[in-house]
Amino acid sequence: MNYLANKKINMPYKRGDKITALNLASINGKQFDIKNMQGKRYMLSFFRFSACPFCQLRIHQLISRWQELDDNFTIIAIFDSPLQNLKQHSKRYAAPFYILADEEGKYYREFAIKYSLLKAVKSMFLKMPTLLYAMMIKGYFPSSLQGKISTLPADFLVDENGIIQTAYYAKDSADHLSFEQVKIFANLNEKPIKLIHGKE
Repeated sequence: MNYLANKKINMPYKRGDKITALNLASINGKQFDIKNMQGKRYMLSFFRFSACPFCQLRIHQLISRWQELDDNFTIIAIFDSPLQNLKQHSKRYAAPFYILADEEGKYYREFAIKYSLLKAVKSMFLKMPTLLYAMMIKGYFPSSLQGKISTLPADFLVDENGIIQTAYYAKDSADHLSFEQVKIFANLNEKPIKLIHGKE
């Protein structure tokens, strides 16, 4: 008997795919619905657990350079942690974009987000300077672990019609699209950019 016959296998999203549904609780106490993004460019980012130092450092970078991005662009950051835990680790900053909790991993499965404990461990050693900077200098110490440590991030740049223009699945726990790529897309007024690196 083929046990995979009735199992739905989600394929990674790619350039040209359309995002039509995403509904999650936000740390601001409201329910987020992707339908409200119609007519707006955005980056949809999947992160690891809420206390992840790499993730907190990335959020800090996005907040600190927010003024460089166009007004018609926003960011949707998703964490695979419980809402209350995510709120706790988001207290220290007031993000000007959406931060959502997907404790059940519904959209991590939908978007075929990758997991690798080996790559998570390797990232800790290979990117030790970044990790130490995040924990010792910025104070992003993983005081609690509610979520999967094996989650690998993913970033999607999406146009005004909900069409993915760039799909990037991370190579390790600290990997994301560069801010410069995000900035180019955010400030684009005519044609969407092509993928600079990563996976379509």
